Amino acid sequence: MLLLLTSAKPAHLTHLGERAMLLNHIWGLYAHPKDEWHTIDDHHESLSYSLTHLAFIALIPSFCTFLSATLIGWNFGTQNTIMMTTQSAFIMSAGMYVTLIAGVFALAYLTYWMAKTFGATPTFTQSLELAAYTATPLFMTGLAVLYPEPVFLMMVGLAGLAYSVYLLYSGVPIIMHIPEERGFIYASSVVTCGLVLLVCIMVGSVIVWSWGLGPIYTH
Repeated sequence: MLLLLTSAKPAHLTHLGERAMLLNHIWGLYAHPKDEWHTIDDHHESLSYSLTHLAFIALIPSFCTFLSATLIGWNFGTQNTIMMTTQSAFIMSAGMYVTLIAGVFALAYLTYWMAKTFGATPTFTQSLELAAYTATPLFMTGLAVLYPEPVFLMMVGLAGLAYSVYLLYSGVPIIMHIPEERGFIYASSVVTCGLVLLVCIMVGSVIVWSWGLGPIYTH
């Protein structure tokens, strides 16, 4: 009984430990990506932990977009600063948040679905880990929206996309437990699916806007 009492951790300490681990993963993916992939693989994290990471990371671009659209404004080479109403910006940011999470889930499912073709037998949790942590640099580029200069946003976005692709190529052999040669082809297939998924999201956004659900700007 004494052993159980001493080994049990209060709930708030457990949550603090999870948050520290989440921040450690984010830092590790930038500082030493391959070692961090091995750490993620060795810990065999639960589905709820991967969901927590995804929910936190997807919040960054959504929240920054809301702040930028309502408090800072956008200027795309014109004299007028474009700003959105609070309600419209909130709807857009909420839609972005849901779309980003849904996109990662779709990519995780495609990764899981293609696994047997390349001799891998991952669980869906492993596929979600791969998709969520791969998307981390791309989602974190959302911080750049707080400085809404077109050239700056393009450069940061391309850098984030390039690093996400690098993380995917380095992480597939480790998380999926397959040789690097096979992992390269696997990762290339995932990148192709990801680009198709991105195009589908963009087309879907245009269709939704055409229904009269587009952004409303202030005057």
